[in-house]
Amino acid sequence: AIVVDRLPKTRSGKILRGTMQKIADNQDYKVPATIDEPDILSEIDDALQAIGYSSARKNDLRENAMNLKDKVTIITGAAQGIGLACAERFIKEGAKVVLADINVKKGQISAKNLQNLGGEAHFFACDVGDKAEVDALISETLSKYGRLDVMISNAAILHVADILEIEEDEFDRVLRVNLKGFFLSGQAAAKQMAKQGCGTIINMSSIQATITNPNLLSYAVCKGGVKQLTVAMALALADKGVRVNAIGPGSIATDMVKTLTVDEAARRMIMSRTPMGRLGEPAEIASVAAFLASDEASYITGETINVDGGRLGLNYTVSVAD
Repeated sequence: AIVVDRLPKTRSGKILRGTMQKIADNQDYKVPATIDEPDILSEIDDALQAIGYSSARKNDLRENAMNLKDKVTIITGAAQGIGLACAERFIKEGAKVVLADINVKKGQISAKNLQNLGGEAHFFACDVGDKAEVDALISETLSKYGRLDVMISNAAILHVADILEIEEDEFDRVLRVNLKGFFLSGQAAAKQMAKQGCGTIINMSSIQATITNPNLLSYAVCKGGVKQLTVAMALALADKGVRVNAIGPGSIATDMVKTLTVDEAARRMIMSRTPMGRLGEPAEIASVAAFLASDEASYITGETINVDGGRLGLNYTVSVAD
């Protein structure tokens, strides 16, 4: 018999109760990659041995379904927020990560922290709106690793102003980073990936590509452009073995979102449009990026996966807990 009473009454425990039952029924027994409690894994290993599996399979219990080991990955805007979360997740999955950002101090610290965790991470200063700097980023990566497997275009800025207030130079500044930067990064990466005959490009779009606030005009214009850029790139590169997809985050707990939740009224407004009743975590976006970069997503290209707590499907507001 398989004893499950010692499993904790947590999300991990609930997941594993179902997993243990599958073991008992001789079904597929994959354990979610987020589960790494030694006591729980040991109990599962004991259960496997009880039904005839070799204990040598113990190392496979925490299965790395994403299989990103040694994948050379560039992440722009990686010094903090979603970009840094992607870097952390890809390092955990065994990838070799190049963090790119204009914030040199934060970028270097982030890369060093990842190195201290045993990961292979390097920082490269890059302004994604400058073609020469983007080309240098690709060149430096190829010089170090000889190939490029994944490009995550994430660098973005935010300017709050509506149509009657925004200045031309501010509109241009946002488009330079948030749209032109995605084109330059994607094109440079695609040229190398096409030579290799394989590769994956992931563009960080937003639900602002579909719905928006009037004071996020320039940001929304760019994210809509990124969504269509993703589709056009995917079609152009499909026969070259290169997949291109996008992620559309909703309200995620980053410094950028903090600029929009300046007071309790603003927070409640955002939560009233979010059925799950909370901000998303950067790590939850990183999980989707890891999936899209992996062979698990081998037949997916030209898509935008929205990660928004149900917001896009909502045509009313919900009550918000105090």
